[in-house]
Amino acid sequence: MSAQLNSAAVLHYLQNLQNQIVEALELVDGKTFLHDSWNRPEGGGGTSCLLEGGNVFERAGVGFSHVLGNKLPPAATIAHPEAAGRTWEAMGVSLVLHPRNPYVPTVHMNVRFFVARAPESETNATLTTKTSEDIWWFGGGMDLTPYYGFEEDCVHFHRTNKTALDAFNPTYYPQFKKQCDEYFYLKHRKEPRGIGGIFFDDFNTLGFEKSFALQRAVGDSFLQAYLPILQRRKDIAYTEKERDFQAYRRGRYVEFNLVYDRGTLFGLQSNGRTESILMSMPPIVKWRYDWKPENDSAESKLYSDFLIDRDWL
Repeated sequence: MSAQLNSAAVLHYLQNLQNQIVEALELVDGKTFLHDSWNRPEGGGGTSCLLEGGNVFERAGVGFSHVLGNKLPPAATIAHPEAAGRTWEAMGVSLVLHPRNPYVPTVHMNVRFFVARAPESETNATLTTKTSEDIWWFGGGMDLTPYYGFEEDCVHFHRTNKTALDAFNPTYYPQFKKQCDEYFYLKHRKEPRGIGGIFFDDFNTLGFEKSFALQRAVGDSFLQAYLPILQRRKDIAYTEKERDFQAYRRGRYVEFNLVYDRGTLFGLQSNGRTESILMSMPPIVKWRYDWKPENDSAESKLYSDFLIDRDWL
């Protein structure tokens, strides 16, 4: 069965995934997410689920989008010029959770599917094999951004990622981890955003059915990867000093999302809903001029022990 015929199955999975994650997070926080559905003039829409001022989450956004169009934005055509001029369809679930407690890491997860349809205006006799087929791929992953690092949390997060991928190919975890480390890197700061995880894009290596199964394995493993960390750390006592450092480090998150993040660029360039695209931003952020942590402090250990190229397993 072709990718075109199965896009409905992907759509159904993503909508259910959003609902499952929101329900699980509501149980942890005790407050209810706002559900905000929106439509896009060019086609499609989505539902943004947002929790602000929660008991556990200072801001948590879990968004679903399904957008369609006739002309790809520059963020997509640069990487895939062969898809230019085609009608396209993109769908995905993307989340960013900003907990209130500085000892709980921020986390990001995204799973998505993209199709650029084969032209219908030409007859099959005039189409080459390449142009007569839909262009499609899956993408996604998850990464962890601690403010105060705990080795067991990092190991658990990476081990869960590896377990999800090993059923498909044992080479995928090291490959996707490397891609994650390279992608979530602030070149202007010369530092990683966090301790990484996995990242994959333009993935169709296994054919549609198995590639879709891999995406589901990643999406389904998110709660297992993050909730145990959240439960361990959410009730640790903290002071304004830790909150201040959290706000400072959140600045790096904002810098990455606005300068480098492909999803942000694609959403804005494709005329997506701005509030939904930017709901990943933390609510309280601080910047300081040329600030550095004190030697041998808990804050300095984030840089020396966690924001480094490291094999967590």
